[in-house]
Amino acid sequence: MDEKILVTRSSMTSYEEYIDAIKPLWESHWITNMGVYHKQFEKELKEYLDVPEVSLMVNGHMALEMTIQAFEFPAGAEIITTPFTFISTTHAIVRNGLKPVFCDVKECDGTIDEDKIEELITDKTVAIVPVHVYGNICNVEEIDKIAQKYNLRVIYDAAHAFGEKYKGIGIGNFGDASIFSFHATKVFNSIEGGAVTFSNHRIYEKLYDLKNFGIHGAECVESVGANAKMNEFCAIMGICNLKHISEWINNRKYRSQYYDEKLRGIIGIRSLLSNEQFVDRNYSYYPILVEDSFRINRDDLYDLLVRNNIIPRKYFYPLTCDQKCFDKMDYKYTDLPIARKLSNRVLSLPFYVDLDSQIQDEIVKIIER
Repeated sequence: MDEKILVTRSSMTSYEEYIDAIKPLWESHWITNMGVYHKQFEKELKEYLDVPEVSLMVNGHMALEMTIQAFEFPAGAEIITTPFTFISTTHAIVRNGLKPVFCDVKECDGTIDEDKIEELITDKTVAIVPVHVYGNICNVEEIDKIAQKYNLRVIYDAAHAFGEKYKGIGIGNFGDASIFSFHATKVFNSIEGGAVTFSNHRIYEKLYDLKNFGIHGAECVESVGANAKMNEFCAIMGICNLKHISEWINNRKYRSQYYDEKLRGIIGIRSLLSNEQFVDRNYSYYPILVEDSFRINRDDLYDLLVRNNIIPRKYFYPLTCDQKCFDKMDYKYTDLPIARKLSNRVLSLPFYVDLDSQIQDEIVKIIER
């Protein structure tokens, strides 16, 4: 392979469509501070995601960090979460002065193991932050039962699950809140951006204050907040991209099925995407599990692909609880056999809307050899 094939590539509307859409900004000079396009994007997201409330944020991380803050948990309280996720999930908990308690995951799909949550609950537990991994949906029904039994909040990290539905219901309707990332690498992007979905309007008001310095009018600041507003350029990119998302998801579905077909029969390689019949998928990633029966291990396969200018990703490695920043902190829950197994064996293959089938064929041939 002459050119590098990266693990992902941003989906973008045409140059002409975006340039035409941002022209009014030069006339208005209103390019931030929740202008007309910010409001329009929120409205269109609410309709597309089929949720009662949406609050736009500058990125997905701040969406999660500020949502946790909005619930005003006591300092030092515990939140049960997964170590098999991007570091942002854990940072959002820690930066709120809370303690992450790591729960193991399921080998079939990498989502939090709902059967192991209850044993981790203490009198300090205030919430659960599960993660929909690679678009694989958590067991939302069982998690809801546990949360109700112990009076816990549930905040879903749905960064990988944009546009998905479970039993016909938009995924952003589950739990007390869900957060989405619109980072450039996601199935849907607004260059940078994020959103929170929820049903309680009081949360909208708190998030508004947190992302806009608590400002109410030109001379009144009612609470302490920060600046996490999405600008108008990102909002317009989101509006433009939203027009194409259904087409892009269909393209991703085709490419995912193409990998399925080509990789079928290779001993020791299996997709980590679940086949949950009640989920409308978004085909955001294509993760494979390199099992013991494969001729080489995951790291050797990674190196082999890289030598051929194909750049996959060890997604997620290492586990968040094993990152250097937590070496001297009491955040580790070390009995995580399945999460560690997946972390050492999963490889996300290059996957994006316009990925050429010939490149997919070359990737598969290298794996076969």
